[in-house]
Amino acid sequence: MVETLRAADGVVIATPSYHGSITGLIKNALDYTEDLRSDRRVYLAGRAVGSIVCADGVQAMGATLATLRAIVHALRGWPTPFSAVINSALRPISLEGECTDPQVAQQLAFVAEQVVEFARMRRHYEDRQAEHELGGVGPPKRSSDGARLIELTLEFMN
Repeated sequence: MVETLRAADGVVIATPSYHGSITGLIKNALDYTEDLRSDRRVYLAGRAVGSIVCADGVQAMGATLATLRAIVHALRGWPTPFSAVINSALRPISLEGECTDPQVAQQLAFVAEQVVEFARMRRHYEDRQAEHELGGVGPPKRSSDGARLIELTLEFMN
């Protein structure tokens, strides 16, 4: 997981609310960012981070989202302006894992879109910096696969 995160330009972190906060599983996964402390990109630095929270109540969704965004900031990540909050009491995800609510699907797509958009802008910026440092020679060629986007973990409450 650490090597995948190290290579990622963007990350989506999704968590159910557990007593108004993120779950222990998500916290444990985020603790592995400590392995990046001596990297050029420390922790989540320079990475777009999309946030998704699901809970049975609005208060829990808000508290959990605030906690998750604070953690992303503490890890030097760049949270996307939009975060998805899903009221799991409405059961918008089927037992097969399909999103059955068009509004929820739109929220999820928007989070992913912003993560990829930011990651591409950041890559473009870094390429221009490399070009400048090389005296106008140009940035190293990169794959045209688009932004590397990983999903750190995605959990939905049943």
